Amino acid sequence: MKKVLFGFLMFAAMMTPFVLTSCDDDTDEKEVPKEEDKELVGTIAEARTLDASVEYLLTGPVIIQDGGTLNIPAGTVIKAEEGFDKYILVLRGGKININGTAAAPVTITADKDNATQGHWGGLIINGKAPLAGGTEGATEINADHKYGGSVANDNSGSITYLKLEYTGARSDADVEHNGLTLNGVGNGTKIENVFIPYGADDAVEFFGGSVNVKNLLAVDPDDDMFDFTQGYSGTLENAYGVWQTGYVSSESDPRGIEADGNLDGNNPVQTGQSDFTVKNMTIDLRLAVSTEEGKYMHDVIKVRRGAKATIQNALVIGQGQAKDLIDVKDGKGNGDPETTISITNKLTTAITGEKINGTALVTEAEANTGCATDIFSWTGYEF
Repeated sequence: MKKVLFGFLMFAAMMTPFVLTSCDDDTDEKEVPKEEDKELVGTIAEARTLDASVEYLLTGPVIIQDGGTLNIPAGTVIKAEEGFDKYILVLRGGKININGTAAAPVTITADKDNATQGHWGGLIINGKAPLAGGTEGATEINADHKYGGSVANDNSGSITYLKLEYTGARSDADVEHNGLTLNGVGNGTKIENVFIPYGADDAVEFFGGSVNVKNLLAVDPDDDMFDFTQGYSGTLENAYGVWQTGYVSSESDPRGIEADGNLDGNNPVQTGQSDFTVKNMTIDLRLAVSTEEGKYMHDVIKVRRGAKATIQNALVIGQGQAKDLIDVKDGKGNGDPETTISITNKLTTAITGEKINGTALVTEAEANTGCATDIFSWTGYEF
């Protein structure tokens, strides 16, 4: 029996893959990951931790189920194949922990160098926090996945130092991904230091919930920079939105902020309309002067359909065109007249529409500083 066992072990050793190392390398040998281990797709029902030394390929939807957790360590790179069905979705009760650092952020991007807006679907998180009217919402891309509830401090995980590039794939005009979609996400969730360049639809959209987001940079989103709806009640702090030279939007009404009290203005009498705060925001329009559709911003700030906003230390800069500076009127209902906005307008081109259209408590300050840029040095973006 000993001879048989010895022979078996020798055979197994000969068949075991190994990594060649130099003679003076005393580090532990590491098994080369198999190709199938690099593919990221399917459901996550328990805990899964990715390996920062592996470059992953997102080949289809990744759905983190109730009780499941996806841990992504600092420095991890995930590349997504092109398509509407390439996205990461965290369901109610699931968690995602993106543990990037300033020195080693997590990057989720396209799988080819010449990618454009809308290459892949982005990151969607469904939580159990309240929505307007105490209702339950259906995820836009898949109505079978619900969001919302009564747990304001619900915890869907933690996100720090994340790059989301070339996001926002579109199925049709009414079914789109954003860069980061937060559906009923609770304030027990941590989201800080996020960079969303070159996305279709909005850079970030809050569908209800109470999550607070800090240090967000959006560059060239196709539609709105920062979108709030369905009873959102949290705070966005330190938000910088840029439209770069040569930017053209394919959307009909791109904005800096778009805020609805309830979903699409269809429930104006619901309780718990959006009532949120934005602290330290800069809208930076580097476009050439133009009144051609797609080449100017419709509203720097649009608050409508029962929404109430408290916007502090807002700054608008650049030479690009904007129609309205602030608009609180809408055919489906105006914004709450108690909306409070402090804004400094340093656009070098005159507003073509209204500085203030509708009723709100607006202070046209002279010296707002907006959002600092040095907090985004980790992104490598040049201001």
